[in-house]
Amino acid sequence: MVGRLATAALDLLLPPRCLACGEPVARQGGLCATCWSPLRFLGPPCCERCGWPLQAVEAEPGLCAACMEHPPPWDRGRAALAYEEASRGLVLRFKHAGRTEAAATFARWLALAGRELLADADLILPVPLHRWRLLRRGYNQSALLAARLAKLTGVAWSPAVLRRRRATASQQGLGAAARRVNVTATAFEVPAARRAAIAGRRIVLVDDVLTTGATLGACTRVLRAAGCARVDVLVLARVVKPAALPI
Repeated sequence: MVGRLATAALDLLLPPRCLACGEPVARQGGLCATCWSPLRFLGPPCCERCGWPLQAVEAEPGLCAACMEHPPPWDRGRAALAYEEASRGLVLRFKHAGRTEAAATFARWLALAGRELLADADLILPVPLHRWRLLRRGYNQSALLAARLAKLTGVAWSPAVLRRRRATASQQGLGAAARRVNVTATAFEVPAARRAAIAGRRIVLVDDVLTTGATLGACTRVLRAAGCARVDVLVLARVVKPAALPI
């Protein structure tokens, strides 16, 4: 009851607005019908390994062609949204413009998209930012998602197990090969004091956008080297077309 009264009071002071366009909506963190309808939520059928949307006529149901040829280093991957024009503004406002109130809504979408990954997970980890970028931005969007997701699911999370030890240039505008060169496993580490926290554990690694998988792949290799039993990746949005929109 106290929670409902607090929410009602907040709605009076700050009427709920659409996360995308700012139009009035029924509840905090919601979207209006116009902004909701073009979003493409991802779900089955999808590649078991990377989460790529599959057609019902795929010759090998369960794996996409890319994963059959060059599987990613993680065990399973899932995404809530396709990164397209309709979702791009939502993601960029959350990532770069301080719209952190969206984290609660995005975490609900992540919980739905990643329910099979989270069912037996031991620990949720966010992709870390280097301390200088964290200082400039003021927050780590992946950590906000991980914290909200942990609260929803009851799975433990930690912002301190995986650390970005080396600052890297922004991945924005880089092609797949350049992204892999820019971000390698040497950019991340699991401090020695934290290795016991992941030894033999099943990890869900959370990030905002999956483009080429360079960053998530580098993090996965570091976590595996530190002794975890499984690494799954869960992202808010993923690119599903060859020509990626700027991130």
